[in-house]
This record gives sequence, structure tokens and C-alpha cells, in this order.
Amino acid sequence: MHIPRDTLRSNPVVISALLFLILIVSKTTFAHSASTVNAVWPSKTSYHYVEVYGKKIFYREAGKQHKQTIVLLHGYPASSHSYRELIPLLSGRFHVIAPDYLGSGYSARPDPNTHKYTFDLLAKYTSGLLKTLKIDNYSLYMQDFGAPVGYKMLLKDPNKLEALIVQNANAYLAGLTPQRQQFFKQANLDKSNDQHKKLYSFTSTEAIINKQYLRDVQNKPDIMSPDSWTHDLHFLSTESDRLIQVQLFKDYYNNLLEYPKWQAYLRQYQPPTLIVWGKNDPAFIAPGAKAYLQDVPKAQLHLLDAGHFSVEEKPVEIAQYITEFLLSLKK
Repeated sequence: MHIPRDTLRSNPVVISALLFLILIVSKTTFAHSASTVNAVWPSKTSYHYVEVYGKKIFYREAGKQHKQTIVLLHGYPASSHSYRELIPLLSGRFHVIAPDYLGSGYSARPDPNTHKYTFDLLAKYTSGLLKTLKIDNYSLYMQDFGAPVGYKMLLKDPNKLEALIVQNANAYLAGLTPQRQQFFKQANLDKSNDQHKKLYSFTSTEAIINKQYLRDVQNKPDIMSPDSWTHDLHFLSTESDRLIQVQLFKDYYNNLLEYPKWQAYLRQYQPPTLIVWGKNDPAFIAPGAKAYLQDVPKAQLHLLDAGHFSVEEKPVEIAQYITEFLLSLKK
């Protein structure tokens, strides 16, 4: 629409009307822009303890205002601290819960001399936490130890899962070299003191730093925050702390024996599945990621240029994959 310049100069009614239209358009544009920004802006992470079966369990939470919940299950030697970068990246769109297992991080750690630590025990308390928080349905992010914890939860409550996110989390023998399969078997069957000492050595400072966090990033060590191992080593500072993890090492072989049950779950329920796997991981190798496609052929598979602790290396890339994947399920 063209209005002569002379009319604009001489007609205050026209001028007022134009200013009103400009104001309305500006407010609408600003409101739209603000709502878009608010939709993805990170939520403040909060930190909580809740009593589960008489024990205090710690968890991080963000994005509580959202309906769709993601539960982040950590690996060894970590805790929910390993998700400190991923949580804000997801919390603008999702409700995020990241627990510390019983015996890890800030959660209670009953004496391993009187309490036997197994993955069944970790799954019991993690599942108990979600029940206490009244979280009935969720997407599950699993890494390392998170796989046995997660699958044990799912076998008992198979209909609670909305989507599965797999990050270097084995459910197939293809994901373990023959040597590593033998290691877990030996850890379980060999009750000798020498074997115990060997497993105990894997909880040392040198092992945590160089054989865990820095092992897969030798050509780019500055990408790995020292906060990660500093935090973990704080919670491995006593003999009792280290014995908890040794007991879990000894129990790990029982997970391999359960792989067929986990695979049957995937075949039967066909959960929407996203696989974001660090292909440089020599412990949980990339064929373990591809093996998922045997049972959930529609799974999305992304092999990342990262190692076992991919979420420490590439949290933004992983968050992008998760966001696109979960939002696509709503369409």
C-alpha cells in the first residue's frame, strides 16, 4: 500500500493508524521471538536427595515443567556428574533426571562387607527412585553400567519405556572383544586373592585417569575436563568405596548371560531407539552398536568420532541427536 508523503505529513489520523499497526506487528513479532527462545532456554539444574527403601539416593533434575522425561543412567567410574553438560542442553525441551546409583556419587553407600553390590541391586534402587518421584513413563539414556541397570528395570516394567537412547552400552557379545569377554568371566569365576587385587587396581588414580578418561583421547587430551576424574576419585577415596566397584566388576559377567533376555525385550517391544556410539572405544567396540539393528532394525545409528566417554567429548552433538529424535516421535 502506497500513501502519498503529503498525506502522511498533513493527516494525523493516518499517522496514528500507521503507528498503531507498527506497534501491533512489533509486539507480535517480539512475543513470537520470546516464546521461541523460552522454549529452548536451559532450565536451572536442581539437586535432591530422596529416601528409597531406607537409603538416600541423590539425583539431578532440570526442566521439570516439561511432560517428556529423560532418565540418564551413568557408567563406571562416574556418577550423574558425567551429565553436567548434557542436562542443560536438554532441559529447555525435556524433563531430565540423572540419578547416582546406590554406592556411587552422592548416594548412600552401605558397607560392602555387609551389603553385596550387584546390578540387580542398582536397578532396584534406581527403579525405586522413579516410583518415588511418580515418573510412570520415560525415555532411557544408557551408558556403560547404565545398560545392565536399564535393561533390568525394563524387564520388570516393560511398558514404562517411551524411547531408548544407547551410548556405548552393550547388549550384545559383538560389542566386546573375546579378550574382554574372558576378563569379565574370569572376574566372576576366579575367587583368588590375586584376582581380587587385579580388580582393585582398576579403581586406582592412575587407572581412572589414564586407562579410563584419557585412554581414548590421547591425541586431544584437552577435550576431557579434569573435573570428571577429580570428582570420581573423590568418591573412590576409601577402601570401602573401591570394594563397591570391585563387587560390581565381579558381577558384570552375569549381565553377559542375560543378553539374550535383553535382546528378546527389544525384539518384542520394538522401542524407538537412538544409538549414539563413540566408535573410538576399544572397550565397548562399535560392532556392539551395529548389533542392535538385528533386533530393532528401525533404530537410528550414529557412530561418533569419540571414545567411551562420548558425552564428555561431544555433549552438544549428542544433545542435537537426542532432541531431533525425540521431537520426531511426536509428529
